[in-house]
Amino acid sequence: MRGQPIGAPTGVGPDPAHEPDLAHHGDAEVGEGLVDLAVNVRNAPMPAWLAEPITASLADLARYPDPAPARAAVAARHGRPPAEVLLTAGAAEGFVLLAQALRGVRRPVVVHPQFTEPEAALRAAGHQVERVLLDPADGFRLDPARVPADADLVMIGNPTNPTSVLHPAADLAALARPGRVLVVDEAFADTTAAPGVPGEPESLAARRDLPGLLVVRSLTKTWGLAGLRIGYLLGAAPLLDRLAAVQPLWAVSTPALAAAAACAGPAAVQAERAIAARLAADRDHLVARLSALPGVRVAGRPASAFVLVQLSGAAAVRAALRERGWAVRRGDTFPGLGPDWLRIAVRDPATTDAFTEVLAQILEA
Repeated sequence: MRGQPIGAPTGVGPDPAHEPDLAHHGDAEVGEGLVDLAVNVRNAPMPAWLAEPITASLADLARYPDPAPARAAVAARHGRPPAEVLLTAGAAEGFVLLAQALRGVRRPVVVHPQFTEPEAALRAAGHQVERVLLDPADGFRLDPARVPADADLVMIGNPTNPTSVLHPAADLAALARPGRVLVVDEAFADTTAAPGVPGEPESLAARRDLPGLLVVRSLTKTWGLAGLRIGYLLGAAPLLDRLAAVQPLWAVSTPALAAAAACAGPAAVQAERAIAARLAADRDHLVARLSALPGVRVAGRPASAFVLVQLSGAAAVRAALRERGWAVRRGDTFPGLGPDWLRIAVRDPATTDAFTEVLAQILEA
């Protein structure tokens, strides 16, 4: 079984005849009565240290939002001055701001497969986007040399959605250079863990020495805040000033700001590390169960809250799963993948066991 395309040349533009639907996202897969393995948002009771400040903020909605306290809290978490933080209405808004503020870039490049909103935002703003397609035969690993040397805007996810690959920080840092904006989407960085590593492995969030680096972060995944819309950008103050200039006034609501401040605190960071460790064990269980199924290949070495698999006839399998009450994410809407790919969210072992039993039955039919 083979994905498509494999080994594509550096700097590939979209093929209009086989253009994937960049606007398709996992929430479109979910329906009434379906077990959700399509969306990568953790669904768990909200801890009191997060619920209480969000609830308290509702009494202060007559005032316009004040981002300063949350900005300072996020900056302190990452060892940066507040001027190097821009709060956004979810990570997705950050991509729109980039596309609008950086209209002067000449050669924007997006490394795929990855979250499609960065390219969609660039194209909506009139940019001509080039793609670097990573090779499934090589586990979707990044070779920095494949990125065109004269690309003045480069976008890549780490860990990458949908491949779940965690690229080495050194490989990403090798892409930074004067005259280039390097955007690293770390929306799922807080889902990663490594033995003996106290924080987030391979994160560039605290790096202030790399020219043009802009890190995109999200608080909606681990803490189940997709409906609240809260994220932030980390980078040099002059670059963030350009993005802030095209951001709508009061873009981040008061409840979202309360969540950002709470999620930047020591209790949140400690809880994140514990959740990431449990997630790693749950992911290993899912990978083991999937790997035992005939005809199913797990891509690369998954490091996040989801696993990408390749299997023949994935579209029919996805439809059969829906008939039996399970929603998974189709892969063919991601550039660099094709119809034989599915993304599956990591859940608790009991849910994984029930899911893989149904999947085994479908594959045996």
